[in-house]
Amino acid sequence: MALFGSSSASGSSSDSPTQQEVKAAIMKQLQQEAAMANARNLISKVNEHCFDHCIPAPGSTMTSKEESCLSHCMEKYISLWNATSRTYIARVATESKKLGGQDTIAMNSLATGGGGDSSL
Repeated sequence: MALFGSSSASGSSSDSPTQQEVKAAIMKQLQQEAAMANARNLISKVNEHCFDHCIPAPGSTMTSKEESCLSHCMEKYISLWNATSRTYIARVATESKKLGGQDTIAMNSLATGGGGDSSL
């Protein structure tokens, strides 16, 4: 399989679908990796903000009040993260349409790679 434009022994008409499949597979893998990075970032931020807010003095066990606080905080934080992500992706789509389809791949990669505001 020819990657990155390298030549092969077969004709060019049979290379195009294969190259397109390779491009699609690479794009899919990059999107999955971006989604995993976003998930890790979300979990990190939830841990950072909710733990600090709900557990002022860590001990060997959590009180029911601390457990309830963590649960509510995580639900709110994830809900906010999702709303921010949807708004950001919609904005990227709007900007992409304004550009008339130019740089669509770059804009889409930004949408999948930057699905939320890291300052939350």
